[in-house]
Formats: sequence, C-alpha cells, structure tokens
Amino acid sequence: MMDDQALLRYSRQLMLPEVEIDGQERLLNAHALVVGAGGLGSPVALYLAAAGVGYLTIADADEVEISNLQRQIAHQQADLGRNKADSACQSAKALNPECEAVAISGHVGGEALTTLVERADVVLDCTDRFSSRYAINAACQAARVPLVSGAAIRFSGQLAVFDPRDPKCPCYACLYPPDESGDEALSCAESGVMAPLVGLIGSFQAVEAFKLLSGAGRVHTGLSTFDGFSGQWRHFQVPRDPACPVCSC
Repeated sequence: MMDDQALLRYSRQLMLPEVEIDGQERLLNAHALVVGAGGLGSPVALYLAAAGVGYLTIADADEVEISNLQRQIAHQQADLGRNKADSACQSAKALNPECEAVAISGHVGGEALTTLVERADVVLDCTDRFSSRYAINAACQAARVPLVSGAAIRFSGQLAVFDPRDPKCPCYACLYPPDESGDEALSCAESGVMAPLVGLIGSFQAVEAFKLLSGAGRVHTGLSTFDGFSGQWRHFQVPRDPACPVCSC
C-alpha cells in the first residue's frame, strides 16, 4: 500500500482514470531493464524512476566522457570518468529514493543477458550497435518479454515496440534482417546528433514502457520515425516475417 508521501508524489498520475491506484501499484511492483545509459537511456531511467517504476536495472560498460554531457542528462560534470550505469542509477535514486536502481557496469551478453531479461517485465534497448540490438531482441523473444527499441542519429529518430506475447507482432530481426545489417550502425561519435532528439526518443520509449507496465493506454505498434529538420512524424506498419530466424522458430 502507498503511504501519504507516495500518494502525494504520484498524485498527478493517480488522477488519470486509466492509471489510478491499481496502475500505480503495478508500476511500483514492476521491473524495467535499461540496456544503455547514454543519450536514450538517460531520459528513460529518469522518467521511469520519477513515474514510480519500483525496480530498475541499468546496464552500461562505458564511462562518462565530456562529449556525452551535451545530451546524456543522467550524468553531470562531476561524473566524468565514472561508469555510466553507476551514474545513471545515482541520478535515478536522487530523483526518487523509493526506486531500487541496480547498476550493471560491464558488458552484458550470453547467459548474463538472458538472466537479466528473464527477471524483467519490460526491456528498453538504448544501445547503438546492431550486434547488441540483435542479442537483446533474441533474449526478449526467448523470454517473451516486451522490448521497447529506440534509435537516434543526426536529426533522425525512430521507435518500435516488439511484444513476443502478441503472435502478430514482429521482432527487431523482422525489421532489420541480420544478414542485411551487419554491424555498421552509425554512431553519434561518427555522425553527430542533436541534443534534444535523444531526449525526445528516450521519452517516447519511457511512455511505451509506462503503458506496458501500468496497463494504461494502447501500446505503440509498427515503426515510428521522427525528422528533426521538419518536425514530422511518420508511422509504418511492419508485418511479421514468416521466415524470420528469431521469431518464426
């Protein structure tokens, strides 16, 4: 049961008829795995903690560099040289001390990734490499855990939700077949990125995770892309690939 302080903290969400007490309780009992604590993972971690998600696991092997501070809002000047997962967890707990945030400060893959995904209610892919995205997608498909995937580069962003519990829903490998993508993902270090863009896409990821965990609203389907130059969103329906090597098995 929420005490008076919790009722006050979450009062603006409790006013929402789609959330109310039951939805907030679901958030408080939920576990989100955030893979990547950079430009996307920063707003994801902060907003999920603020919204009352009770358990966050944040994984990132990198350290905070000065070039990150232009957009990675979970980190401060004083965090330079610190592991990003540790820094993001501290920021999340500073925002909401009731949120239990655990840092994984090394690269997660193989059995370790499988175990982390199996323990989560939702996974948020905030990474920037195809190899990581494929591994996370495969683990989510195997564990039947919803995956919220985001990406941002230059002035362009995209978001998709892949829910293995829905037999009609595609997976990341349906959208980007492994044999066509390799590991040539563009990086911000090579191509640049507009600072607010990662905040927008990361916040969009947090919105979808909020709905999945609370039971409020209708979860996003298909692929949405955002053009920062024009300010326009586009939405595409993505069919499930019957020959997908990941979700058709």
